[in-house]
Amino acid sequence: MGGGRKRGRSQRRHFKEERENVWKDNPKRPPAGAGGGEGSEGGWQPFATENPAFEDYYKGQQIVPEEEWDTFMSMLRKPLPAAFRINASSQFYQDIQSQLENDFRKSLETEVSDEHEKEAIRPLPWYPGNLAWHLNFSRMQLRRNQALESFHEFLKQENEVGNITRQEAVSMVPPLFLKVQPDHHILDMCAAPGSKTFQLLEMIHQSTKPGMLPNAMVVANDLDVQRCNLLIHQTKRMCTANLIVTNHEAQNFPGCSLAKFCPETCVDESKPQRLEFDCVLCDVPCSGDGTVRKAPDMWRTWNIGMGNGLHRLQVEIAMRGIALLKVGGRMVYSTCSLNPVENEAVVGEILRRCGDSVELLDVSNELPELVRRPGLSTWKVRDRGSWVGTYEDVLHYRKKVISPSMFPSGKGATDSCTVGGSDVVNIDVVDAEMKESGDMVEGKEETKIATNGSSNGDNANTEEIKQDESESGKVPRRSDGTSDSTSIRTEHSSLPLHRCMRIVPHDQNSGGFFIAVLQKLSPLNESQVVEAIKGERSILKDSALNRLNGPGSDKVLSEETSINQQGVDDSHVLNEQKNKDMDNEISEDRSSEEAKVIVAEVQNDQASKRDKRKTQNQTRWRGVDPVIFFKDEATIRSIVSYYGIKDSFKLEGHLVTRNPDTSHVKRIYYVSKSVQEVLELNVKVGERLKITSLGLKIFERQSTKEDSPCTFRLSSEGLPLLLPYITKQILYASAIDFQHLLQYRIIKFPDFVDAKFGEEASALLRGCCVVILREGHQDVESIGMDPNAIAIVCWKGKTNLCVMLTPMDGKELLDRISFRFGLKIPKVDDGKPSLKSDGSDEQPDGGDETVDPECVPESKASDMEISDVKEAE
Repeated sequence: MGGGRKRGRSQRRHFKEERENVWKDNPKRPPAGAGGGEGSEGGWQPFATENPAFEDYYKGQQIVPEEEWDTFMSMLRKPLPAAFRINASSQFYQDIQSQLENDFRKSLETEVSDEHEKEAIRPLPWYPGNLAWHLNFSRMQLRRNQALESFHEFLKQENEVGNITRQEAVSMVPPLFLKVQPDHHILDMCAAPGSKTFQLLEMIHQSTKPGMLPNAMVVANDLDVQRCNLLIHQTKRMCTANLIVTNHEAQNFPGCSLAKFCPETCVDESKPQRLEFDCVLCDVPCSGDGTVRKAPDMWRTWNIGMGNGLHRLQVEIAMRGIALLKVGGRMVYSTCSLNPVENEAVVGEILRRCGDSVELLDVSNELPELVRRPGLSTWKVRDRGSWVGTYEDVLHYRKKVISPSMFPSGKGATDSCTVGGSDVVNIDVVDAEMKESGDMVEGKEETKIATNGSSNGDNANTEEIKQDESESGKVPRRSDGTSDSTSIRTEHSSLPLHRCMRIVPHDQNSGGFFIAVLQKLSPLNESQVVEAIKGERSILKDSALNRLNGPGSDKVLSEETSINQQGVDDSHVLNEQKNKDMDNEISEDRSSEEAKVIVAEVQNDQASKRDKRKTQNQTRWRGVDPVIFFKDEATIRSIVSYYGIKDSFKLEGHLVTRNPDTSHVKRIYYVSKSVQEVLELNVKVGERLKITSLGLKIFERQSTKEDSPCTFRLSSEGLPLLLPYITKQILYASAIDFQHLLQYRIIKFPDFVDAKFGEEASALLRGCCVVILREGHQDVESIGMDPNAIAIVCWKGKTNLCVMLTPMDGKELLDRISFRFGLKIPKVDDGKPSLKSDGSDEQPDGGDETVDPECVPESKASDMEISDVKEAE
């Protein structure tokens, strides 16, 4: 026992630090299929890409036809080619496309080594606009091949500044099926690490003009605080005012409805009355075995219990997504797993619970060049090393682990302690069957982890997982001696599950993925909510009776609290649904009396808990700074006056901060109208949303030893939005002077090539200013409105001009203008002797002016505001 626990701790520590890349040369690795014998001789051996249990399971599920099995497995054992996507909302995206087409595509031709690929890099044919690109190199090859070094540096640099996003190709598919429009409100339920969120932001910003914001909004949610920090860092590259990052359990994402908090007389019909979404991306936590090409350690750690342990959580998250979806809206359910228990079984359960309210869409005519396969209509469940075809065949003592919803028909609910598979997650089951899966998927870019309980590995019951592992090399047998999975009685689903999509690796040289597109046709039938509440109460009572005095009883109270709160949330959903049904004059033939009884019981049982939670929400979330609308009129007037901001740029109601003390505000954020309305709604409902990050940083406090008319400087992130509306503190530089500023970072006024530019800079007010590249523009006055205008934030000191830009951003911008205008970038040593050439922010000649430490180029990494995202106690 001690050895097992020690191994678990080692794995968690391993993935918290840095995941080992197992494709590296490792002399200790046994050859594939060799079993790692001690007698293996010679140099390094590749990682063993075999798992008998994995192969037996998916052969039995008939994921691919038998004649394709060898091709399927052969592709799984190859490293995954890298892929990336160009940010279409970037002002340089056309330059990057041209560079890829004309430069890299030709220069990398000689490096092609795969007989299946003719081109080194190519655009993905199914992604609109040639914005997504497939590389014929794995991530390891990009790092280690000297011939690819310049291209690898290009990818890293452009990814860092947000011009591209490095992301697995199949991971880009789900957002495309949402059909995002410029006015949509979108929810990403399990968003970290944020590549899909970034993709959604690209979509809503793609068609907007400079200085304009879309009416759309993205709410990106994740349960884990550290993953929220990663999500914030990822999306900061987008520089958007249309994003809110929240920290909630996806299955318990709060509904914000004014009907429960305000009397009808005080409701403003022109403002949103509840938080609903036009699109919901439900990329749920999964076993992640579709990513085995990217994370080959999965071969060693995969076991049968991983998918079974997550099924109920996946159903619960998906049902919450449907509840938050507007009528007529789309929800995309997706996983990076091949397992039908995590895929078709979940979709089937959603359709059974929602009835005619939800439709599984046929999207075969969308993205026609994407090769996909129809969903399965029949599958089996593996439990304790045995195949089970129907719920009736499940052993009695296993019926609390294997639920009816895992099977194609979904029948058998009357034999279980739950109704329809229950919305309640059995935390013990997830703990027992996910002992290792949390570690396996935590380090992946796009694999979601099981956050409920998977982090508490020391308390997990390892007996279940050990039995799965011990049988991984055997052919499973049933109690009657049957070993052939084809002879087991199976069910066939009558639901149109063929409309689901499964992407298999050997079709387009990619990873594995599953996608289902659902549309909400009408409000959910309240009788289904009643049944869900019944099931929750039933399993809660059984759980309390069975485990009150047993091992692990210390966890019961906290688990029950979570379950009970969900019951109260469901009752709120029920009340909202009643009001909506009455407004729409929907049929009154409902089980309203039964609903009232059940809801009353739940509310009475949980009155104290609800009141306590309401009290907490009326203040603020512990450990997270509040969101405060910035209303300091004196500061706002000074900013408007100093920069000459036009009246057409609305600041009132759009500025927020995270510090209630206006005298110590360091950063001011700008939010779009859609985000503003959600914030106002959140305040009215008692701050139910736990917001960790939002908006676009537009102003920063600048403290200097010398007086400046304005204490707030412009943020480089907010400059593109504000540039068309600024009329003061603007300089127009020639290409050579702009180039020198980026290269040397600090230049004295007399040292500019254009003497007139130096004089104009000297005449500006002391403090922050904007320098715009004049090259390529005839009318200087209209440059700010040009979407191709290139500008940077600078600080005008007593004797010089200092660039307020990160070195990485400066280098990338220097490369961009060099490519666009065909300019030669001189070496630092070729510059003027008096210019500072080390890139520091100290005075070039050691003059008497002192540059304040806060004047140094700002760091996007520091903008994550980790201190603002402390874990709530």
